[in-house]
Amino acid sequence: MHEPLQDDESDVEPRSRGDIPGGDGPAFSLELSDSLPLLIAVPHAGRAYPGAVLESMREPEWTAPRLEDRYADALGREIARLTGAPLLMAKAPRAMLDLNRAPDDIDWGMVTRHGTKTPTNSLANRRARSGLGLVPRRLPGVGELWKAPLPRDQLDARIAGIHRPYHRALSKVLENLRDRWGAALLLDLHSMPPLRPGPNDAKPAEFVLGDRFGASCDPILSALVLSEIGEAGRRIAHNRPYAGGYVLDCHAAPKRGIHALQLEVCRSTYLDARLERPGPRLGTVARLLAKTIRSLADEVARLGDGDTIRQAAE
Repeated sequence: MHEPLQDDESDVEPRSRGDIPGGDGPAFSLELSDSLPLLIAVPHAGRAYPGAVLESMREPEWTAPRLEDRYADALGREIARLTGAPLLMAKAPRAMLDLNRAPDDIDWGMVTRHGTKTPTNSLANRRARSGLGLVPRRLPGVGELWKAPLPRDQLDARIAGIHRPYHRALSKVLENLRDRWGAALLLDLHSMPPLRPGPNDAKPAEFVLGDRFGASCDPILSALVLSEIGEAGRRIAHNRPYAGGYVLDCHAAPKRGIHALQLEVCRSTYLDARLERPGPRLGTVARLLAKTIRSLADEVARLGDGDTIRQAAE
């Protein structure tokens, strides 16, 4: 029901998983299943750091973890185990390349030319120049992440070996699920640091659902998530402060039956007290999200079937 991708499967060629430039492993892992019309993707939890990348970072023991969605892959893996949903997980770390950024969202001031003409910065990449573009450059309170500029050939290798294969695989799985079920849903799973209290010291949200302000999915799907998590007594916000990014913009196509949601989960809900390792409450959060995913899968199947209801989750 929920089998790892095998070398002889043709839905997504294993070679398309890419390799981490300078590393010794694939850029991402993919476990295939068509038992649900829903794909879980975890783009920011990769921890396969090539030695050269760590050597080029300032204080990597401190800065590298701050870029990660700490152990969101462990949460995603448990949810997939409970539901049988297909699972796409980045192995390449966000420090090397952010899969939720466009391939041209680059601060060209951090890239060396080496004889190749390199574009100059413009208004189009203001976010990259703030520090968190395709290759993160700086963090608030930390400053510059790298000891030296990034050679252009290394940037090109990361795009070719990580970004393109990941998004090609993501697109292919969603298309296959849509063809199988009539509709498909991407749940792009992230984690976030604890949010600040709201007005009058209101407790902050533990989950933030993003749907690009209604553009990335049928509104019934967003409403279902908000309802199920809220009825479980958990605090959930909608689109603020996280509405989704490049992944949703790139892959969501509701008119073609491909829907997408981003879900941010507060790290305090599933990590230990130091927010460093998976904690005892991870299973509770995974079960809540698994229940929500089963309900989502049923609804997506209804969207795909029209008047004929297929039960996607038993």
